[in-house]
Amino acid sequence: MDFKTLYLSADGRIGQKDFWLGWLILLVAGIVLGMIPVIGMIVSILLIWPNIAVYAKRLHDFGKSAWLVLIPFVVNVIGLFLMGGAIFAAVGGAAMTGTDEAAATAAMAGAGSAGLIGLVLFVVNIGFLLWVGLSKGDPGENRFGPPRTTPLIGS
Repeated sequence: MDFKTLYLSADGRIGQKDFWLGWLILLVAGIVLGMIPVIGMIVSILLIWPNIAVYAKRLHDFGKSAWLVLIPFVVNVIGLFLMGGAIFAAVGGAAMTGTDEAAATAAMAGAGSAGLIGLVLFVVNIGFLLWVGLSKGDPGENRFGPPRTTPLIGS
């Protein structure tokens, strides 16, 4: 097992098995350690680079640039900004209305908008994960090097 290569370097290529095992380890670590209040936030920040490294090597395996990792990141930033705006508008609209019915309508509209944005973010992230994880790697050498002949994780 070469965790250093898998999680700390964005160079080279990895196959589907290494990607899914590496991604799963990062997911479990993020969930388990995320339950600890302060440490969870620090760990979440520290896991950004290992996630980028795993995705980058997998993208390299089928000849794509690691810069494509920015797609879900940019979509998430924009989506979370829009979601915050929808929630703020709902709270502000509910506070500014004169009747309980209008306040409830404003709150429901904001919650619905935020939920729809959340659904779009989920679909984009799952779609990107599946595209990267399920795409077949180039059988021969590509501009990122030769295919890995031995897995980084396991045997």
